[in-house]
Amino acid sequence: MNDLPFLDITLFLPLAGALVMVLVPKGLEAVLRLVALLVTTATFVVSLGVLITFDTGTRGFQQSTELSWIPEWGIGYITGVDGVSLWMIMLTTFLMPLCILTSWTIRTQVKPYFILLLTLETGMLGVFSSLDLFLFYVFWEAVLVPMYFLIGMWGHGRRIYAAMKFFLFTLAGSLFMLLSILYLYFAPQGAAAPTFDYRSLVGTPLSLEVQILLFLGFFASFAVKVPLVPLHTWLPDAHTEAPTAGSVMLAAVLLKMGAYGLIRFGIALFPDAARLLAPVIITLAIVGILYGALIAIVQRDVKRLVAYSSVAHLGFVVLGLFVGTIQGMSGGILQMLNHGLSTGALFLLVGSLYDRRHTREIAEFGGLARSVPVLAGIFLIVVLSSLGLPGLNGFVGEFLVLLATYQSYGWWVIPATFGIVLAAIYLLWAYQRVFHGPVTVEANRHLEDFHVREYVMFAPLVALIIAIGVYPKPFLERIEPSAQKVVRQLNNASVVPETSGLAEAP
Repeated sequence: MNDLPFLDITLFLPLAGALVMVLVPKGLEAVLRLVALLVTTATFVVSLGVLITFDTGTRGFQQSTELSWIPEWGIGYITGVDGVSLWMIMLTTFLMPLCILTSWTIRTQVKPYFILLLTLETGMLGVFSSLDLFLFYVFWEAVLVPMYFLIGMWGHGRRIYAAMKFFLFTLAGSLFMLLSILYLYFAPQGAAAPTFDYRSLVGTPLSLEVQILLFLGFFASFAVKVPLVPLHTWLPDAHTEAPTAGSVMLAAVLLKMGAYGLIRFGIALFPDAARLLAPVIITLAIVGILYGALIAIVQRDVKRLVAYSSVAHLGFVVLGLFVGTIQGMSGGILQMLNHGLSTGALFLLVGSLYDRRHTREIAEFGGLARSVPVLAGIFLIVVLSSLGLPGLNGFVGEFLVLLATYQSYGWWVIPATFGIVLAAIYLLWAYQRVFHGPVTVEANRHLEDFHVREYVMFAPLVALIIAIGVYPKPFLERIEPSAQKVVRQLNNASVVPETSGLAEAP
């Protein structure tokens, strides 16, 4: 069983399914939906092999495949998984079948819609598993195309504007990353030939000035994707106008590509620059936590509220990655998973509300708990998870991040903690206005509650939200060895700013 290339099968199975769907004749929409569901479910099942065969005691990459692709240019097909990427791969394969289910009611251009979703899955999986910088960049850019069309063709309202803004912001940031990759490729490697192999590039001797410039090149791309304030302005529009499945994958997975890139490339390749710039990045993260929460409070559109909440929650992730302790790094990585589950579930629930009322305006709701009690109950669980209630998944990651921030940066933890208070305000206030109070709109009195398809969608989500909150050990023990390796790279950097407050890794 260990000899099977689970990672590579997982990576390309969705793309193979998309190619099969090309051959399905028009008019067989039911067949297309079924094929998409079967392919994504099979992908998740195969990805369980990646999880089961993962060695919890190994810090390095596992289940690696290395093939020559363009040897003249030092380009190879190199893949692998470690504790940083494992849960992002699992999150992607877990959520995609749910996205297919929530898209069951798509009626226009069904065939290209599901083909794009499957292609998007392969692109996202490729980002998390690539160990060749050229291959990584190909997958990174490939993700833009299906998401652009998903927003622009099946979105709502100003979908063309939102799709174009998403594409241009992400592409502009990616160009700076490309320049940094090319510099690394041509950087002197002694007697070794130029290479894009990430494993060989780690530890490349670079002056501090060059490290800072290259780090900023990668940071420009990753900060847009996270997104960090002030590079976040594309996010609310893209989230709001995207179809439900697009919003779920955008929030749950695409935003994590930025945080993943900061860990994998920003810190590992340029530890001196990362350590020197850590206080600045932490400041941006805390600003994002507070800004995203404050803007979410005043939103009238519930989907836009959830979109701004992502800006705040990803601030906690970035904060954890750069405080310089194993607790912070582990908490940040776990919070990437937690945010994907909680915010993905919130967008699915908002989609369920929209399917019933064809509006997302908070003022158009009120008293829904009377007509849709199951939906209201699931919504409450997810809201409590998102605001970090102890016993649910959101608490574990945020607690580790805040603990690490206090240990390394002291009082800086105060504004970050205040972000949790603001999260409780905007989430609970929105929940109260949507589900409680008097029924002021007649259309809200006789709505259909959860049906079978929605039970299938939300049962595993709620189970994971509770499981991680109650027993996070299986998740953390797979994260911590790789997190320790990254923290050592950061803390062993040769440049140590006197005011950084970074703790030494044990």
